[in-house]
Amino acid sequence: MLPTAIVQSGRSAWKGPFFVAFPNLRHALENNVPIQTQARSCTILPNFVGLRFLVHNGKDYVPVVVTQDMVGHKLGEFSITKKRFTYRATKNK
Repeated sequence: MLPTAIVQSGRSAWKGPFFVAFPNLRHALENNVPIQTQARSCTILPNFVGLRFLVHNGKDYVPVVVTQDMVGHKLGEFSITKKRFTYRATKNK
């Protein structure tokens, strides 16, 4: 990851990207099993490409497949937390 991309994210360049050490990462790579996580603020690293995550959105775990375009973003960006609002038709009409 480029230092300029880290500076633009609001985190100090000397700290580096924020990520969580997943203990079952090797098992997920070998068996193609999704990793269940609540770490929405974890930065997606280049070695996560091709992995499947189940990211918690506050109620459910949303499946996310990491692609090359997602590198540098956060896991929570791909797990929507709000429902879309729609008007209900009334029972009288």
